[in-house]
Amino acid sequence: MSVKISKKYKPSTKEKYMCPKHKEFFKQKLLDWKSEIIKSNNKALYFNDTDHNISSPDIVDQASSVTEKSVEMRTANRQRKLINKIESALRRIQDNTYGFCDETGEPIGLKRLIARPIATLSIEAQEKHEKKEKIFADG
Repeated sequence: MSVKISKKYKPSTKEKYMCPKHKEFFKQKLLDWKSEIIKSNNKALYFNDTDHNISSPDIVDQASSVTEKSVEMRTANRQRKLINKIESALRRIQDNTYGFCDETGEPIGLKRLIARPIATLSIEAQEKHEKKEKIFADG
């Protein structure tokens, strides 16, 4: 699928949906995003390598440090899940299912994918899904 696109290229609805240019655009977008996440994680690991007052005699410093560690762990976990979703999207590009709703098989749409390249549901399917979640959460 090796199609060359310029850095300024933006997918257009005038082109065939999920044509090779679209796929290359989203592949690059996803790879860049993944690279940014890994870079920021590596920086965070490097700067947080020093022990943050966990063994400090000051109880406030200890509590603050434990809270910071908890936030860092949640952030790292979210980023790990995000990388998994990015890798899943890259696999869908390979198997030609990227850009199509998991539930309806309909196109997700370029605007939605540009805003959220890991989307797997169309806006309508996503709204239905969220309404069901809300019903179960409220019930």
